[in-house]
Amino acid sequence: MSRDARWKALLELLVERGRLDVEEAAAELTVSAATIRRDFDQLAEQQMLVRTRGGAVVHGVSYELPLRYKTARHASEKQRIAKAVADLVAPGEAVGLTGGTTTTEVARALAVRSDLATGSPALTIVTNALNIANELAVRPQFKIVLTGGVARPQSYELVGPLADGVLSQITLDVAVLGVVAFDVTHGTAAHDEAEAAINRLLCERAERVLVAADSSKLGQRAFARICATDAVDTLVTDVAVSEDMVRRFQEAGITVVAV
Repeated sequence: MSRDARWKALLELLVERGRLDVEEAAAELTVSAATIRRDFDQLAEQQMLVRTRGGAVVHGVSYELPLRYKTARHASEKQRIAKAVADLVAPGEAVGLTGGTTTTEVARALAVRSDLATGSPALTIVTNALNIANELAVRPQFKIVLTGGVARPQSYELVGPLADGVLSQITLDVAVLGVVAFDVTHGTAAHDEAEAAINRLLCERAERVLVAADSSKLGQRAFARICATDAVDTLVTDVAVSEDMVRRFQEAGITVVAV
């Protein structure tokens, strides 16, 4: 196992459990305890975990994995969700995309739609995500509008009052929202309050709001609220979602698409 793969696995285990012992992690990854100690020390230097005697704990109460370490989590589900979301976008629309791994897959799914290969532009994409703008800017069928703001290294998203200024002057046909949690009672949420504020503005400027979230995000709560449940029109998730969860979202007036 490569170092990057090991680090990704260690961080995912930490997110799930909150705490890891050296011996426990070594057994999980079938490597030596000395290797895990070095990994923990190097990750602690990058402030991605907190070193403890004999192990490590997550960094902070609202810990989030940097985007580059999230990409392999629920990858096949996210790709199916992304294609379904992309299919709900009509040519010529103005589309808002928040940051995140699932919305990045939505951008990639839009990029390969053959019916969007022509047109001037086929779509207008408004995003605060640097990685999404970077991937789509080279494609002539898209007009890319990137908000201003200060970049968050964890998610590559631009946040702050500069982004507010751009979003207050536009209107969108659809906002595609990536979330870390979506609960019927508490609505959609993110870990970071600055990201949540920009995502909320995207929703407010859109005619309809689509949430793209794998089933592990549903029924969960997170620190910073983005929008209430009644602001969402459609939820696109994976087939692992429970029938009870689908029923609860449908009773709240949301169209649920499970793929």
